Amino acid sequence: MSSTRKSRDTAMSSEEASRREPATAGGAGQGGQRSPIVWQTLSAILLLAMGGIHLYLVFHGVGGTLGMLFVLNAVGSLVLAIAMVVLRGRLLLVASVLSVLFMAGTLLALVLALTVGLFGIHEVLTFQLVPTTLVVESIGAIVLAVTTALVFRRRHAA
Repeated sequence: MSSTRKSRDTAMSSEEASRREPATAGGAGQGGQRSPIVWQTLSAILLLAMGGIHLYLVFHGVGGTLGMLFVLNAVGSLVLAIAMVVLRGRLLLVASVLSVLFMAGTLLALVLALTVGLFGIHEVLTFQLVPTTLVVESIGAIVLAVTTALVFRRRHAA
């Protein structure tokens, strides 16, 4: 009889385990508490990649007004990347919203320069790092939007 009871207890415990909520990515069953940190880090990396591309282009021939705008873009990317990793609470929410707007605005500027022109500048897809920039900024905008949503949801859940 004890073996029957033991097998019944084992069956019940495995049944109970299957009813529990699955562990979330990076959260280890804690409701995904570490998940925003992963997204913040990814956001910071993509911001740095965008700024690095613009700084690289300045050092390799882009000058004048466009070069100055690229340097400002690199500085803004660095500041926002640091903010995404360092800040918490309401300031993190502000930094993530500003970051997604910054990334989307930079992507929009590139798309406008490729299509109708922007500030008299007409870009071509074959110019150095344009395809790479399109990919990095598109992925960056998506990752930053997810990060912003996670920070917003976590802030309002608390």
